[in-house]
Amino acid sequence: MLARGLTRERWGLARLARTRQSDSQKMFADFAFSGIEEMMKSIAMTLLASTVLVGAAQAETFRWSATTDPQTMDPHAANLAPVTSFLNNIYEGLVRRGRDMAIEPSLATRWEPLQGEDGWRFYLREGVTFHDGAAFTADDVLFSYERGISEQSDVRSWFAPVSDVRVVDDQTVDIVLNAPNPIFPDSIANWMIMDRGWAEANGSTAPARDETTTATLETNGTGPFMLEAREPGVETSLVPTPDWWDTAEHNITRAILNPITTPATAIAALVSGEVDMLATVPVQDVDRLRQSEEITVFEGLEARVIMMGFGHDQAELYGGDGTLDENPFQDVAVRQAVAHAIDVEAIDTVLMDGLAEPASQLQPAGLSGYSDVHAARPDYDPELARQLLAGAGYPEGFSFNLKCTNDRYLNDSDVCQAIVGMLAQVGLEAQLEAMPVAGYWTELREGNYDMFLLGWSPGTFDAEHPIRFLAHTPTDTLGTWNFGGYSNPRVDQLLPLVRSELDPTERQAMLDEIAGILQDEVAYVPLYEEPLVWAAREGIDLVQRPDNFFMLRWVNIDR
Repeated sequence: MLARGLTRERWGLARLARTRQSDSQKMFADFAFSGIEEMMKSIAMTLLASTVLVGAAQAETFRWSATTDPQTMDPHAANLAPVTSFLNNIYEGLVRRGRDMAIEPSLATRWEPLQGEDGWRFYLREGVTFHDGAAFTADDVLFSYERGISEQSDVRSWFAPVSDVRVVDDQTVDIVLNAPNPIFPDSIANWMIMDRGWAEANGSTAPARDETTTATLETNGTGPFMLEAREPGVETSLVPTPDWWDTAEHNITRAILNPITTPATAIAALVSGEVDMLATVPVQDVDRLRQSEEITVFEGLEARVIMMGFGHDQAELYGGDGTLDENPFQDVAVRQAVAHAIDVEAIDTVLMDGLAEPASQLQPAGLSGYSDVHAARPDYDPELARQLLAGAGYPEGFSFNLKCTNDRYLNDSDVCQAIVGMLAQVGLEAQLEAMPVAGYWTELREGNYDMFLLGWSPGTFDAEHPIRFLAHTPTDTLGTWNFGGYSNPRVDQLLPLVRSELDPTERQAMLDEIAGILQDEVAYVPLYEEPLVWAAREGIDLVQRPDNFFMLRWVNIDR
């Protein structure tokens, strides 16, 4: 039985399957047979705790779990997928993505190019109210823009092409651009609109990036669900918006997110029925879950590339043994050596159960702007890596700091540990620091690394997106996730031309050139497209999109 999703043939991303076999008791037997004692302890404890919960649950109450809890409820404070995905259930933008990832109207019913200047006019939906009953108007769009470009905002780069936002009337707003930008409407699908009045009344006019405000824990959106209660890291509950402007396609009366960081506990909670769905499934458990008649497994490829980054602009190593006065990673030959030392196919086979796809660029194959002429990635060749290091003046290698997350991406710490072993084979001694994602981005922004792990999903599903965030020289609005300070004048020159070019052939030629530059200079080492695996109890109908956004408005329960 096929999972409800997008096939690779249909748009070049998802690889979906829906299988059911055996029953949950067989699953428990498989776990026990594997001899994983700690897993069994977690299962036993979870089953005991879940007895009352399952008996009391209503059919329309939906519980789900993920490894990462959204760190804030502020839609402009953290440009992070767990935050943006969750808040898309509460807040809305002028446009949104549908089941098939196509852009469709949301708070704007239509849009058209401006006459006599570059930009777009958006006609707003009438009769929309925020959850507190306040009317949605063009002034809220202006406020959300002003908030989004503020110094505290983590989404400023979204508005780099924008020169002005003008309120025409309560239901019309003009967004003026610095140059023609045909994909601009696609680029703002995750720009969520806040109510000016609510923000001012609650001391939340600026994003709460480094502090706590009302917007950190409370919400007031226009979306299909309202925040009922929140205990960060423990439980967040949502209820349907009773007077939402759109037609509800779900039958949920309450949705409850319980983050579970321990894989064994999460699997046990799903099998026992304590949760209805896991938005993060360890790939090593996929086969076991497939064997249960009570579990549906949704498999695909996320539109996310996992890669290694470098401290390009750091004159000295952050880590190491202190014997070097320079930063070897500023030498392209050293970065090439890293690329040839990592066996991506082995990582896929051993740690991803063969579900990943090797990546050669900052975005997955199949997306708009992907460079077919640069589809090949570096061969795994440890001997060549040793030769490159020797030629660069490091025949014995060197030691350095490697920063990784241990709770953000699938098997992230295991992947980094595997890379440590691979690099050691060519003389590179990586001092691994694996840490929770909650403090990870601060470490990267402060330069506390020599190499780092990063995953990137292009919000516009176009090659311009990762170039803007990861490859442009860092400024206030561009290169805002270019932690390593990579810089190439030609890339910077081409980016605005890519944005404004209307001829697809000319645009692709520029994107091909940029892809070639990034590969030649080894700005990053793309590794693989991350597997996307969800699992749900039988009777749970949902939509898995390749952006890994879990939208509650498409969940239906038939127990």
